[in-house]
Amino acid sequence: MSAGTGDRGELFVDGTGGGRTDGATAGRTRRAAAGVGRAPAGGGAAVMFSDGDPSPSHSPGAASGTPTESAGVAAEGTRSTALPRARTGPPRRGSRRERKSWPKVAQRIVPDDLQPEVLRLELTELGDAFRAYQRRPEPDLAVLAELHDRKARAFTLWADVTDDASLREEADRAAAAARTTREMDANRRGLPVDGEGPVIERLLTRGQGVHARTVLEHVRTGSPFPEAEARLAVLMLTLRAARAGTGNVTGQDLGGWLQGDAERVLQELVDVGWLLLPEDVTAGDALMSRPEEPAQVTVPSLLADAPRPFAFGKVTRARLSGWAQKVVGDRKLRKKKAGAATRLLAAYTAAHSRPGGCLGGVGEDAGLALDEVAQFCGLRPEEVAEHAGLLAAAGWLAQEADTTDGRLRARLAERVLPLSGLL
Repeated sequence: MSAGTGDRGELFVDGTGGGRTDGATAGRTRRAAAGVGRAPAGGGAAVMFSDGDPSPSHSPGAASGTPTESAGVAAEGTRSTALPRARTGPPRRGSRRERKSWPKVAQRIVPDDLQPEVLRLELTELGDAFRAYQRRPEPDLAVLAELHDRKARAFTLWADVTDDASLREEADRAAAAARTTREMDANRRGLPVDGEGPVIERLLTRGQGVHARTVLEHVRTGSPFPEAEARLAVLMLTLRAARAGTGNVTGQDLGGWLQGDAERVLQELVDVGWLLLPEDVTAGDALMSRPEEPAQVTVPSLLADAPRPFAFGKVTRARLSGWAQKVVGDRKLRKKKAGAATRLLAAYTAAHSRPGGCLGGVGEDAGLALDEVAQFCGLRPEEVAEHAGLLAAAGWLAQEADTTDGRLRARLAERVLPLSGLL
């Protein structure tokens, strides 16, 4: 025997010989009056559960296979009564605590009541400035150094106001970070770190200077012809096609590099397979090409399916190409009618100079190996001094070069320092 309550609060007792309580009888009377749960006329009682519909297997309609109206009423009434709708109500107030956004800088909360007001505003703006810098697509070390300077000043004042030693330590770290960042920026751009001497706007960074020397070494050892005109053409075309093996040139480019030898040199490079032109384009056609319709050239050894000799991107490639163009197209070199060998020597000395303009390393490594210089320029070692003299006369070198002991020692003129490779 078991006892319990139904979903309408009436008591009942189930089991053999059991009877329902008075409350259950009263509930049955109310349901009978409402016409809900009434047994159909055909006999048989519908099994009723406290939270469900009548069992279809015991319903008269199921037994006879023909539904009756009374059964339908009973089922509908039972379903609507047994499964009441969920009650809805207004949302609970205060279920979520509103979060207040506190200004932060360097993982520290800036108090609302911090005084003086100008300090609180500076710390808030400084935190926003650091977060904005982190979202920049590319770093700017000069901007970052200035932010560290501002942080050092603000945290020093904050430490004075609150007498917090940890804030003073943070200020000291920010000042050190500012100095380190400025040194990194100066080294990257080839500027004097100590602030002494003229500020020089360099065309190449130190990293780009390394790439420039890599390209020059590639030309020195890989040119298909030893003569200077061919080497100059190989240098300039290599820089045009360094990324994907293809590039564009115009007749003005070729004529500026090689003067009257342009068509001959270009045809020789095509004949040996170092350079490819489109099928319907000849060397003469390439010389006639204009900027709006440049000639496309291909260097097979630089195509993507060949081993890559260079590891720089398109920005560095464009910068190196512009650097070489400035060197070989230097106005004073043109006025002196400098030939291909002299302009190759100009490029080599610029790429292998330190920020101050001296060639090569220091001490025993000062200067450049004369045989390597001569090979790159398409000269014999004893001819290098003559062409170095032409560079000095054109104001490219600050003084006459020294070629004793098998090394080329010289210094770039001040006007050429922006083109230094920053050894």
